[in-house]
Amino acid sequence: MTDYSTIDFTPLIEVSSDEVVTHSFVKDVALPSGRTLALITLDNGRDHTRPNTLGPMTLLELRDTLGELRRRASAGEIDGVALTGKPFILAAGADLSRVSDIPNRQVAALLPQLGHHVLGGLSELGVPSFVFINGLALGGGLEIGLNADYRTVDLTAMGIGLPEVFLGLIPGWGGAYLLPNLIGIENALKVVIENPLKMNRTLRGPDVLELGIADAGFAGARFLEESILWADAVLGGSIQVKRPNQPGKLERAVKWDAAIAIARKAVASRIGEIALSPFTALDLLKAAKSGTKAEGFEREDAALADLISGDQFQASVYAFNLVQKRAKRPAGAPDKSLAKRVSKVGVIGAGLMASQFALLFVRRLQVPVVITDLDQARVDKGVAYIHDEIGTLQAKGRISGDEANRLRALVTGTTDKNLFADCDWVIEAVFEELGVKQQVFAEIEKYVSPEAILATNTSSLSVEQIGARLEHPERLVGFHFFNPVAVMPLIEVVKAPATDEATLSTAMVTAKNLKKNAVITRDTPGFVVNRVLAKLLGEAMRAVDLGTPFESVDKALAPLGLPMSPSVLLDLVGLKVGAHVLDTHHAAFPDRFYRSENLHKLADHGTLLEKDSKGKVKGIDKGALKAITVGKDPVSEDELLRRVQDGLADEIHRMLEDDVVHAAEDIDLCMILGAGWPFQMGGVTPYLDRVGASERVFGSTFHTPPIAGVQ
Repeated sequence: MTDYSTIDFTPLIEVSSDEVVTHSFVKDVALPSGRTLALITLDNGRDHTRPNTLGPMTLLELRDTLGELRRRASAGEIDGVALTGKPFILAAGADLSRVSDIPNRQVAALLPQLGHHVLGGLSELGVPSFVFINGLALGGGLEIGLNADYRTVDLTAMGIGLPEVFLGLIPGWGGAYLLPNLIGIENALKVVIENPLKMNRTLRGPDVLELGIADAGFAGARFLEESILWADAVLGGSIQVKRPNQPGKLERAVKWDAAIAIARKAVASRIGEIALSPFTALDLLKAAKSGTKAEGFEREDAALADLISGDQFQASVYAFNLVQKRAKRPAGAPDKSLAKRVSKVGVIGAGLMASQFALLFVRRLQVPVVITDLDQARVDKGVAYIHDEIGTLQAKGRISGDEANRLRALVTGTTDKNLFADCDWVIEAVFEELGVKQQVFAEIEKYVSPEAILATNTSSLSVEQIGARLEHPERLVGFHFFNPVAVMPLIEVVKAPATDEATLSTAMVTAKNLKKNAVITRDTPGFVVNRVLAKLLGEAMRAVDLGTPFESVDKALAPLGLPMSPSVLLDLVGLKVGAHVLDTHHAAFPDRFYRSENLHKLADHGTLLEKDSKGKVKGIDKGALKAITVGKDPVSEDELLRRVQDGLADEIHRMLEDDVVHAAEDIDLCMILGAGWPFQMGGVTPYLDRVGASERVFGSTFHTPPIAGVQ
């Protein structure tokens, strides 16, 4: 077994020389029983905007603190050790701010070893150890508690979990071994796998207690005092801690492997098999059912060293920074002070998309929303749908009865355009046809004030052309949502040549108020997401037209890591929509984008995939195969993947040269948030750099140096 005490951690310290150190402050607490509890408080001296983190120097200071407390315990000076954090924060996990500077796998291996060396010491003090989880506890922050003998949690705490697989890592400071052996394999799978892959969902205090991660919970201002009294009772034996979720022999023999197998299948079905971290975590969780803690820690050491030094972790950090930082400071956004106030919203259309818009606007903006359509029956159907969805939110406990009634009262429908006169913001959700959208806006402009913002949800048409009949085209902006509207976090805000700064600012502020991330794009076919996907789907359909089976096309493009194959993506967006998008791009760039007549035939047929009664895909619909005419020159899987890689590199390079967006980072942000491009791939441009497509196509890379792992 590894003797962590003999390892030289100096190379890791050198990488993190500018670390904000979280100090370990110790004070003795005299307990009512007469015993003494040594209380460690972690505090980096900053406010809540800079949570405690666990860098190398922080861990080494904690190691020395624990070493001194071990000496004091041996001397009989203390009866127990407890650890907590500064107000509302235990720790936000390992300090990863300089992880991109790790030079090789050997140094990468030091990070898990140092964590095990220090945190593992919490169970080797010679006296019982306690961790009082007083707030935010993520990753290594929660693993501090897992390494202790006992834990309490503040029942008002939020932001507790193990998010590592979301970032291309695994819980590597004991979490992969200790957690399943504390709360059982099914509960551990929820915390380690399921929650991180649901956009990094975290736990609240009561969840932590119910799962059995904490042994006791207390709420409010007296959390620390109550935890100390509870610890005294445990030390005295008047409280016997019972852990009902701790796995027994039957669970290990029967349930453990089965639960892992089910989870593995579910992960593969949801995100494919490209992402390494979830499957590595599953392997570790499976192995945790037997063996010693030391063996479990060594497995974590090896797995985490591989991941930290690999491509996917570096890509994940890049992607995480895009979403956490760049998305909050959009490139090219005008001054917020220019934004106009939105106090009433008008939605043109009452179909499914329009109704989803109306629901989102009324929920997030809490302002009156009026919808309209060609006749009253359609309007009534749209309003009924919105009211029903509000009722569903209430039934799920996401809104109160009073709020549900208030939201319903804010939503109205009409065929009388005069009721749009006092709208500050009007958005259309009508058929994706230029003439239809031009007519809709030319008509509504007669009723709204000259200051009202007009927004189009077009996915690929020219915003400038849509506004060609407007008297005030400067107040028209593209505002492209992605489906499903309530879930997808991206809005492409499209700046047409005439769009003024006040309109653009209003659009950006509105997107933020809708709790969406907005990226500003130039007015060009497909903007960002659909242009990239049109290239991919066009090459996929070209291969099909040449005689390549759909199944081979899907298999060939699996290394891209997209959450769904081309055939499933076409089925999701709709065959008619897919054909329209390819047609639009082919018309704009006939030498670079492929138009497929077979895709129109599939749209006429109406379906591409054969599904069972539960909607699960069984294969390609036999009628669809009969509806199309293909050649006899199929493309090999390797050739097709290379064609797509090179085609994407060429098109994205052109988009950047044409200033569709300001930087490759904006392309990646759009593809991550709008198309589900995996975090572990870092978006599309780091991937194209790593596979050599960028170099092949334009003799350079999108990123210098490329975002890749180390040896």
